[in-house]
Amino acid sequence: MIALTDNAASKVAELISAEGDQSLALRVAVRPGGCSGFSYEMYFDSDQAADDIVTEKSGVRVLVDPSSAQLLTGATLDYKDGLQQAGFSIDNPNAQRTCGCGSSFS
Repeated sequence: MIALTDNAASKVAELISAEGDQSLALRVAVRPGGCSGFSYEMYFDSDQAADDIVTEKSGVRVLVDPSSAQLLTGATLDYKDGLQQAGFSIDNPNAQRTCGCGSSFS
């Protein structure tokens, strides 16, 4: 299952607060597509399916569907806010190859 760093959990909590709906959770999914075969998808979701895998870090709930969970086991979601890199990134030990854009893998 995917883990969140402290920075990622803090930023997600800030974004959920800005949305004004504390029932929201961060959904992380893997979908077919992208230039390397699979791509990551992240969005806020208030609908939790019965078979979703749920984790929590610092009050932030993360939802992952079972098929995506297989590809996200051991992965870490981080958030960086710097001049060289800004935004969310996923470090996934299951990715054998990533593309130049950093948003797809195989």
